[in-house]
Amino acid sequence: MNIIISGKQMELTDGIKGAIEEKLGRLDFYLHPETEVKVTVSAKKARQKIEVTIIPISGPIIRAEDIEENLYAAIDIVYDKLNKQLRRYKNRLQDRHQKNQSIRFETVETPDVEVEEEDDFQITIERNKKFDMKPMSAEEAVLQMELIEHDFYMFRNIDTDEISIVYKRKTGGYGLIEHE
Repeated sequence: MNIIISGKQMELTDGIKGAIEEKLGRLDFYLHPETEVKVTVSAKKARQKIEVTIIPISGPIIRAEDIEENLYAAIDIVYDKLNKQLRRYKNRLQDRHQKNQSIRFETVETPDVEVEEEDDFQITIERNKKFDMKPMSAEEAVLQMELIEHDFYMFRNIDTDEISIVYKRKTGGYGLIEHE
């Protein structure tokens, strides 16, 4: 596991880097040795924020973040979130394998560590929507999103003719998601 740690608006001490590497290092039994883990630590006033993005060799990107007054508490909370997500993902892979369904992702082995049993995680799609998408600019899409009072809006980008998504950011402003 390759951990890349960066700081925004703060200087990272060896103690902070060591705490992050030690805590996230415990997740290495879930991950391929060449998996990239990007960690960003930032500070605003008395609030410390840690964002962790795990980019596996194959499979979904896993992400967690937390904001606390104490950075070490935030590291612990992010570790717990990532551990829970990775356990769920591993359990889903094992369930598919046992049902002889195809598995797109690498198998994951569990160490000899006791893990609390979680409730069965079921994905249930409650509603399915279809709608026409007329080509529009990102600015028009934001206006449409505001009109329907949603947090995101999917549209066909008039410039690229690709499906894109605009969304409201927690910090204010808007974001745009486009296909690479």
